[in-house]
Amino acid sequence: MLPVIKGLFSITTVIEGGGMSKLVELTNRVEHSVVELAECLKQRGWFAGTAESCTGGWIAQMLTAAAGSSSWFESGIVTYSNAAKINLLGVDPMTIERHGAVSGETAEQMVTGLIKNTGVEVGVAVTGIAGPSGGTSDKPVGLVWFGFAISGRSTYSTPRVFSGNRQAVRLQAVDYALLEMIRLLA
Repeated sequence: MLPVIKGLFSITTVIEGGGMSKLVELTNRVEHSVVELAECLKQRGWFAGTAESCTGGWIAQMLTAAAGSSSWFESGIVTYSNAAKINLLGVDPMTIERHGAVSGETAEQMVTGLIKNTGVEVGVAVTGIAGPSGGTSDKPVGLVWFGFAISGRSTYSTPRVFSGNRQAVRLQAVDYALLEMIRLLA
């Protein structure tokens, strides 16, 4: 029998100002967002993909948890290390050297590589510092950069800073990524 590691994935009390009610609200919103994003993609006959670092495939997991997701979801690529970002997504090593793995430039190159390698019409890339360590004054724990690409539009990146423990930061990043993809398709 495997040992139970209590609290490893617990985020019920660490999303600041909300506790369990905030967790339930956020989880419900993520699940609703998946349904809404699926409808947006199906209406267009488009496919989505993800290139994830700090979320570790959580966005792809939420999308593929939906029945029928094979008709609108193509691929999720987890590139946690710099080498994976370079080798699997074509991120320029000089971009990482100049700007860091957690930067808008890296997020944009990640999503560009995702689109190039998979052919999806809608892509999101996520790179950040989920904590509890690794933050600096310039790049604090909770900083997440998102890269977005939509067919026929310019790729762009945007940062967000989330609060809470590691899992709370990651869940909030999943939530934001889905909401922004929906907004872009509206």
